[in-house]
Amino acid sequence: MNSVIVVGSFNVDHVWRCAELPALGATIAGQYSTGPGGKGFNQAVAAARAGGQTAFVCALGDDAGGALARQLAGVDGIDLRAEPSDQPTGTAGIYVDARGRNSIVIGAGANGTLGVSHVGADPALLADATVLLAQLESPVDTIEAALALAREAGVVTVLNPAPANAQSSIGLLRLADLLTPNETEFAALLARHVGERIEAEQVAALDGARLHALCRLLLPHGTVVVTLGSVGVFVSHAEDQLRGDGQPYYRIGAESVTASDTTGAGDAFNGALVAALARAPDAPFAAHVRYANRFAALSTERPGAAASMPDHAAVLERFGA
Repeated sequence: MNSVIVVGSFNVDHVWRCAELPALGATIAGQYSTGPGGKGFNQAVAAARAGGQTAFVCALGDDAGGALARQLAGVDGIDLRAEPSDQPTGTAGIYVDARGRNSIVIGAGANGTLGVSHVGADPALLADATVLLAQLESPVDTIEAALALAREAGVVTVLNPAPANAQSSIGLLRLADLLTPNETEFAALLARHVGERIEAEQVAALDGARLHALCRLLLPHGTVVVTLGSVGVFVSHAEDQLRGDGQPYYRIGAESVTASDTTGAGDAFNGALVAALARAPDAPFAAHVRYANRFAALSTERPGAAASMPDHAAVLERFGA
């Protein structure tokens, strides 16, 4: 029985670590490594390691990348529901500088072929689930169908609207019980769907009441969780859906860690958040956010994306219960 379903992408990551991110036209030296990634897979690994019984719905090519996904899903006990694709397994080129900042280029490959029929192929999968998490590295109609099917089945729906330049509609957003953008994605969604233009760098500095009001415009009937990197997290609830919290909006500060690579930190947060929700659905939402914040903070102390995800025991050891 899977309490968490993640619908999304798997990539083979090709990573270059360098002193500075490459400038236009520049050729620089770096250290190369490769490993598993993709927002969907990163989040599925995070959810599994955070203690969630996790199924991962994706599309894979018949190649070494697809074989890698199957092998690694087995290692983490993830129930892999992979649609075969005639496209190559997805890839990503990632550049990470000495301060842990990154730039990423995605080759969708098989991720772009994930079909609506595959998502709904096994009704029993949703019948057993508590929460479904999706992102936007897969076809938007497939993600919309997944969220709609989950909501119809009474499953909590979580949409991580990433990457920031991905296609979305206000109808897609309204299918989410929880929306989890970072500040760049939040600014992009506001500009696209609300007509409010705010620079991403200004989001964290906004007054709480103003930020809450913008969240309510974007998602009137759900919860918006804006991740703010080293500043922490902002949470905004609909007034009639406080999810066990005592106030409609609040901030939770970032944990103190020595970050070396922020690649996948947002995915770590999302995976840990849905695992916490599935583990204790009646607990105050702030407790889930605090746990996810800690899980994500630990992930930045390790290199890589999926490979950087800690486990539940490591979070407890560092931060306590």
